[in-house]
Amino acid sequence: MSDSGAHPPDPRAHTEAALAAFGDARQPDVWEMVARWRAEGRRLAMLTVVDSRGFTPQKAGTRMLLAEGGGTAGTIGGGAIEHEALREACALLESGGGSVTVRKQLTQDLGMCCGGEMVIHIETLESPPRLFLFGAGYVARPIAALATGVGFAVTVFDGRDEWATAARFPGAAVRCQDPADAARALETTEGDYAIVVTHDHDLDQRIVQELLRKPLRFTGMIGSLGKQKKFALRLRARGFTEEQVARLRTPLGLAIHAQTPEEIAVSVLAELVAVRRGGEPEKGWLEAARSRHRPASATAETSSTEGSEA
Repeated sequence: MSDSGAHPPDPRAHTEAALAAFGDARQPDVWEMVARWRAEGRRLAMLTVVDSRGFTPQKAGTRMLLAEGGGTAGTIGGGAIEHEALREACALLESGGGSVTVRKQLTQDLGMCCGGEMVIHIETLESPPRLFLFGAGYVARPIAALATGVGFAVTVFDGRDEWATAARFPGAAVRCQDPADAARALETTEGDYAIVVTHDHDLDQRIVQELLRKPLRFTGMIGSLGKQKKFALRLRARGFTEEQVARLRTPLGLAIHAQTPEEIAVSVLAELVAVRRGGEPEKGWLEAARSRHRPASATAETSSTEGSEA
């Protein structure tokens, strides 16, 4: 006996389920992965078929992406030609080169049955360096603005919702969360930069302890020579090695007699750019162990970065 209250199955439900399953199975395309991997700070190699003649597995315009450390998106045809092109791309990333062009006759050079010829241009794509800014106060704001302007991908962390706003940091990603928790959970690479400019010394200490355990190209903290000395003593007492302690760059910025938040930001960015371009900036600061002997001029210089920031 049929159930007069039953409804026939809705065909739209089957269609939606099929589309959802297709969506889950779809592989991200090359440009999606460019955006994703650049956001992670990874170096990339783009492989583009720029010419093809005869029978070839792919034609001109086809692209494939290789990420440093592994990971690919797309394909230029598979087989021996793709293997050879990926080998060249790996070598390009390792050498730090800019681009290379590979031309192969598929049968003669690679033993493939296709019989055609392919020309593949390989170029590196450098991701913008990531700058993690802990603190959203008066100095952090111009630092973020200048850093964004010179090509850093900036992320700001601060637990105070009235300070950590997108309106105060245009062009940067803003995370309203405890900076120490953020530092603990942060996944970094050896090409990343981090600056600590919070409003509280104890918070600075907790953040620094997390950062010094991570791979970073630059770890800096706002503060005076006196603060530097205290932090070094505390870090050693907590088991940090001399090498780890030496990675903390503080006082932050170059010695340019900076006083206002904007001038301090210029000083800080000068140091970041120097490091980014492979230099070893002459800071002008004295070592913490000798700070009690520093001349009056050095004392004046440190006043701009004394203490923590609001």
